[in-house]
Amino acid sequence: MRSDMVKKGVARAPHRSLFKALGFIEEELDRPLIGIVVAESEIVPGHIHLGTIAKAAADGVRLAGGVPVRFPVIGVCDGIAMGHEGMRYSLVTRELIADSIECMVMAHGFDALIFIPNCDKIVPGMLMAAARLNLPSVFVSGGPMLAGRKNGKPLTLTSMFEAVGAVGAGKMSEAELAEMEEAACPGCGSCSGMFTANSMNCVTEALGLALPGNGTIPAVMAERIRLAKNTGIMALDVLNKDIRPHTILTETAFMNALALDMALGCSTNTALHLPAIAHEAGFTLAASSFPELLNKVSAITPNLCKLAPAGNDAIEDLHAAGGVSAVLAELAKKQLIDTSALTVYGRLADAVKNATNRNPAILRPIENPYSPTGGLAALRGNIAPDACVVKQSAVAPAMLKFEGVARVFDSEEAAFDAIMAGNIKAGDVVVIRYEGPKGGPGMKEMLGPTAALAGMGLDDKVALITDGRFSGATKGAAIGHVSPEAAEGGPIALLEEGDCIVIDIPGRSINVKLSEAEFARRRAEWKPLPPKVTHGYLARYAKQVTSASTGAVFH
Repeated sequence: MRSDMVKKGVARAPHRSLFKALGFIEEELDRPLIGIVVAESEIVPGHIHLGTIAKAAADGVRLAGGVPVRFPVIGVCDGIAMGHEGMRYSLVTRELIADSIECMVMAHGFDALIFIPNCDKIVPGMLMAAARLNLPSVFVSGGPMLAGRKNGKPLTLTSMFEAVGAVGAGKMSEAELAEMEEAACPGCGSCSGMFTANSMNCVTEALGLALPGNGTIPAVMAERIRLAKNTGIMALDVLNKDIRPHTILTETAFMNALALDMALGCSTNTALHLPAIAHEAGFTLAASSFPELLNKVSAITPNLCKLAPAGNDAIEDLHAAGGVSAVLAELAKKQLIDTSALTVYGRLADAVKNATNRNPAILRPIENPYSPTGGLAALRGNIAPDACVVKQSAVAPAMLKFEGVARVFDSEEAAFDAIMAGNIKAGDVVVIRYEGPKGGPGMKEMLGPTAALAGMGLDDKVALITDGRFSGATKGAAIGHVSPEAAEGGPIALLEEGDCIVIDIPGRSINVKLSEAEFARRRAEWKPLPPKVTHGYLARYAKQVTSASTGAVFH
């Protein structure tokens, strides 16, 4: 056992004395040490209950003959961090999470690992750590929050951000807003739509590192506790069989994950995280570039779900319809996934064979999809030579092809203020720049501006493009990850107020109507903005991070 290096032999007597200070007995020191990596905290609704999940996983470990050892990792609540300087500290924690787990695991000699994440950057950060460490590993998330209810209609966190725009437009009173505030988020769990956290938890099933149900069983259900216990048992099984992430995280697994992504209409943030996880597993996902791979998979994979923000259905509805296994079963009908892929419990076929689509209104059969192409699309053009990404399944049909006038802002805050002041009109294209990985720094999510536009009834009349990124809760013609970013001199830095921008999502293009001569003139005159942050972790992050088009990994 790997843990023998910290507990066996005469030379390790001092180490054993420290274990005994923790209350360990000899019988425990003879058994495998299973690290339980848990993101529990009292500031994140998705994490507040993770102690209960960790206890259940620990019970499973003990039932299977192992010794569970829990340790914490940090996690930012993107919703609480949204719309102010705190959002700079969200994406950047992905690398901190992976690094801190590496430090804890390598220092303490664990034999296998159970990862318990639940929110946006915590899931990919833990997946990156699992890929990097390559120890036998199993994931179990905390599960999604139930949708809120008001007057019989479902509410999600998106509803709240859009309500802010509705108040600003005079379409809703502050008293109505206060009523929604009480009802939108009814309890623990990751926010209830197909936002980034739930997207990544579902993707973890398709990658093969979690048991069926991981992505959709609601946080408050006893079924989630049972899943955690079974995950604890499974940790000993993968240890005994020596099944490691590198044997599971193959190119086939990632292609399965991308197909699921397209069918579900997942968050655009998956386009950042999947390449980063593959990077930690030691390979690049695409021979040319990830945006091309994304479009290749999207072109052949139908969109089968319209979960919030694309529609009104919540994750609990997908669970009742059969969950991720049912989605995979639909994809398997047309050989869009490889069911022979290895998982922690056997083969992906084991999850698919007994799956049933219990509600075709929530999960469309593959013969009757919402669209023949997937939920995400990558665009290129003279604004984004290295590509940008849009959640096309959440775009109104009238906005799939759009030509509008650029309204240019050098920060999210300036754009949000202009929207709330009523200065953005139908036919505009809001450009938010200097918010990329380096320029932000930290690549802030833009749910505030996009939700405000939606709340004002402008999401089908106004487009928004940015070198930042979007929350999975964003809907509308919201185009993010524009690369190269403004801080690196990308063409988005050269856009000016009044430029004509042409967006063609079906044609996978985004361009500004400018001549090469005019581009050259502007480039000669361009000067980068001074760094927004010059000290601390964000300043170090800006120096190390790469482009969004490569997953914003470190050099």
